[in-house]
Amino acid sequence: MRFDKQFLMKAVPNAILKYENFPRYLQISVDSRTINTDDVFVALKGKRVDGHDFISEVLAKGAVGLIIEESKLAALAKIDHSLLTDKLVVIVQDTMQALIQLATAWREQFDCAVIGITGSVGKSSTKEILRNILDEQGIASCVSYGNQNSLIGASINVLKMREKHKVAVFELGISARGEMAELVKIVKPTIGVITAIGHSHMAGLGALSDIAEEKRMIFKFFKENNIGIINGDQTLLSQIGYIHPVIKFGFKTTNQIQARKIRIAGNKIQFTLKVYQQKFTNVKINGSHEGVVYNVLGATAVACLLNISPEIIIRGIERPINLPGRFQIKSITMGQGGIIIDDCYNASPESVKAALLGFDRMSSDYKKIVVLSDMNELGGDAPFWHRQIGRILAKMSSLDGVLLVGKHILEVEKTLPINLKATVSLNWELALDFLQAKLKTEKLLLLVKGSTFGYTQGLARLVANLTNDSSNLEPVQILTEVQDAKNLSL
Repeated sequence: MRFDKQFLMKAVPNAILKYENFPRYLQISVDSRTINTDDVFVALKGKRVDGHDFISEVLAKGAVGLIIEESKLAALAKIDHSLLTDKLVVIVQDTMQALIQLATAWREQFDCAVIGITGSVGKSSTKEILRNILDEQGIASCVSYGNQNSLIGASINVLKMREKHKVAVFELGISARGEMAELVKIVKPTIGVITAIGHSHMAGLGALSDIAEEKRMIFKFFKENNIGIINGDQTLLSQIGYIHPVIKFGFKTTNQIQARKIRIAGNKIQFTLKVYQQKFTNVKINGSHEGVVYNVLGATAVACLLNISPEIIIRGIERPINLPGRFQIKSITMGQGGIIIDDCYNASPESVKAALLGFDRMSSDYKKIVVLSDMNELGGDAPFWHRQIGRILAKMSSLDGVLLVGKHILEVEKTLPINLKATVSLNWELALDFLQAKLKTEKLLLLVKGSTFGYTQGLARLVANLTNDSSNLEPVQILTEVQDAKNLSL
């Protein structure tokens, strides 16, 4: 699987080779800030930034090649041509399209198992749990990095596949109609997983039924022997007709992969795992709400299809995962100190509900405060869903206060109970000032929750300031068992 002239011209027929010094291996980068030696830099044009403006920079950092657009040749003329010595320079009409074409052609060279994971929540966690299982089994795998799940991210990760890989795992995220079909054209999954359908990206995807239909496109290019995996607890998914075999996971007895007798103790979960007709008791995982269990079940279903034994699966799912901004437990380093639950990577009505109920189960001598920001991409229903958060907060018995940072999140005040105090901050800096003042005299247990962009970028800074970027903390003395698990519809 060599990257050479023959492969390039077949993948991108209209490409023009200006300099033909091909690297031995294909390593693609689209980010000038993280360019590595031996990377081929694809200069993409974004809304605010044009990769062509950084050509000299990436060459100086050691990039071995460039893929640029014909309309931007003037940028190449301005470069010190000594930087182009022994480089590959490819001229195309559209760099984004060329990236997709390269990835699509690269994927066609592999016949290993390729797993695509999508859903409104739980994609990254399911992927990382599956990574742990594959590692336990000793299977060489190519697993997509971080949350790179868009057309660009999927293309870059597919291009990392190598002959040694026996399994590839890709996270597939969408925010608009038609995107899933484009993604699966590239990835061509042989096993597809839908973790859950929830109220996220409604502005671009529409109602829940529309979201389900769009997610179901992950199976669009399935062959007869390909198998789908779905959350069987969700009627939207389980009652759809499929033309291919489907394995269901969830808490209901109708699922092939089940979790039973779930108990939550602080940030630990214990349950019975049922894999078809086999039962395994006292399975223990890190987590504070039932959504984590669904992710484990989805990964388990994939592992079963890969003929991994239940014993290996359990060892894999019991290994911890560490995903930035996903219910990470960190220590507060200023003032009287305390604990932060950093869950500000993203937010949807379902994930906020799960986080709040999980936080409510945590018992502590510290003052418990929830810091909430906007849930984005909910369209015209945004005010309604933010008011629903207030109704959830009203049922929580352990809170000492709520801190609201954002625009839509102010709707929460309309449904809060009178006895629960809410503080409003116009921005994250004022929110930080408020918390710093509290920390002068009190220890705090904080949950920080919001969506990926907008105000939440500020929440991430708030967390960084309070924790000094400290590593995860195991709060054994802080969190104790409060109550049994309650089923969530995720």
